Amino acid sequence: QVQLEESGGGLVQTGASLRLSCAFSGRTFNNYHMYWFRQAPGQERDFVASISWSGINTYYADSVKERFTISRDNAKNTLWLQMNSLKPEDTAVYYCACRRTTATGYESWGQGTQVTVSP
Repeated sequence: QVQLEESGGGLVQTGASLRLSCAFSGRTFNNYHMYWFRQAPGQERDFVASISWSGINTYYADSVKERFTISRDNAKNTLWLQMNSLKPEDTAVYYCACRRTTATGYESWGQGTQVTVSP
């Protein structure tokens, strides 16, 4: 089964940058589209960004467009989220998730990594 492990979160000031990583194992990475979600305290888990299995197609929530970049390296079984110009409203636990290209539901989720942006 797929295992996902996020890393790279932390406490930063407004305007700073962070790069989150998600290590994928257990299956063939390039058989999966990959996603980043986030969940702030008391809020629902929201979509942040996604990337197709090939890395060619990417999608972003409006709130992070022009600031966040999703990328992947299929040779390294790794997904990244580069976050620039961070704002306090970006504070959340960030999760990576995967969906097999032939399926409709998410197959696996990571345990999450905390990102806190101070004013």
